[in-house]
This record gives sequence, C-alpha cells and structure tokens, in this order.
Amino acid sequence: MRRTILAGTVVAGAVGLGLVTTPVLANAFSSPTALATSAPTAPAAGWGAGRGPMAADDTTQTHAPGRGMRGGGGPGAGDTVGDCPCTDTSTYPSGTLTDAQKAALAGIAEEEKLAHDVYVVLADSTGDARFTRIAASESRHLEAVRAMLERYGIADPTAGRPDGSFASDEVRKLYDELVAEGTASLTAALGVGQKIEKLDIADLDKAAAGLDAPDVAAVYAHLKAGSERHLAAFGG
Repeated sequence: MRRTILAGTVVAGAVGLGLVTTPVLANAFSSPTALATSAPTAPAAGWGAGRGPMAADDTTQTHAPGRGMRGGGGPGAGDTVGDCPCTDTSTYPSGTLTDAQKAALAGIAEEEKLAHDVYVVLADSTGDARFTRIAASESRHLEAVRAMLERYGIADPTAGRPDGSFASDEVRKLYDELVAEGTASLTAALGVGQKIEKLDIADLDKAAAGLDAPDVAAVYAHLKAGSERHLAAFGG
C-alpha cells in the first residue's frame, strides 16, 4: 500500500502505518535497540516541550496519565514510568538526512499521532486501561519525533491538529477504518492495537535503513522498543 502524506512543504510519502514509499537502503544500523540501550541514562522524565530525555514507555502503571499531545506530552512530576532507562538524544550528534529520509521522519510523526488518536477512542469505547496508558506513550513518542523534525528543519504535519485530524485525507480515512473496526468489541480493539504496532515496527525498520544521523536512529530505536512492548500488552 503506497500513499503520499503532505507535511507542510514536505511530501511524506511515508511511513504511516505501512505507507512506506521510501526504498530500503543498504547498511541499516545492525542493532537499533542496542543503540538505544547503550545511551547514557537519566532519571525518567517527560520531554518538556519536546526537548528533554525520552520517558520510558509504561504499560504497567495503574493510574491514567493525561492524553494530550500538546505542552510537551510527557508525564507529570507525580507520574510513574516504566523501569527502562531514558534515552537522551541530546547526547547523540546530528547527521545528514536525504529528502526521502526527511519525508519518512515526517511520516513517522503522522503514524505516532494516528496511533495515539485511535487508542484514545478505543480507551473510551472499551474502558480498557491499556489503551489509555499506551495513548499517553504514543504522545511522548510524537514529542520525540517532533524534536527531530525541528532539529532538521522539517515541517511538522501534525502541528496544531486535534485528535482525528490529519494532514492527509488518506490517513484520516485509515483512522476512520481503524476506529470503526476497533470499536466493535474489546477483542477487535486489541486486534487493531496489534495491527498498528506490527506495522509501526516494520515502518521504523524501513525508516532506519541507511541512516547517517545517530540522533534520529536513537529515536527510531526507542520507538521500536516501545512498539514491541505495546504489542505484547495488546496480546501480540
């Protein structure tokens, strides 16, 4: 499935839930997850307007964090996050992104927003706390990607858009399809969650291929590790 996502002046033809048009380049990082885990660690924290260290994903906390994606998107001072170390991408140098890699990064932002927005709806329809917690995690992931978009001067296709609103009509259609499927039952909702996370993992692998940008690679590795935990939480 090939689609084109418009991200301001950047055409993200891109990595939104299997919407990858960027060719897989040779010499991907051999172990993106290892790259993330080898980073210097810091106490768990939110991004704080998208600039601080990435908070580890939390699929075990018992309270419901805020869902909003604005104002930093990270957990508040009283929130409990998972026991994984944070990845502070400020310790990684910037690199060089091709036009295709910039488009893929913008597409990843759309993907994270899509996942967040779908999970918010499914949290309401099912009452299952997993969707609430993972929606909050997707919000933190989006802030991480936004930090990279700003660093590389790439237009943010998610800026100023409320839940359910997307730069691409095709992504909005996909959102509607996933919501319709997932609100049928809890079983269907968990199936949608698994579908989103599996596609997310595949897209991140494609986006990471051939990168010469350690900071972006670290973000992708963190997002992939989060998606793997989310997939397990949804029973996948």
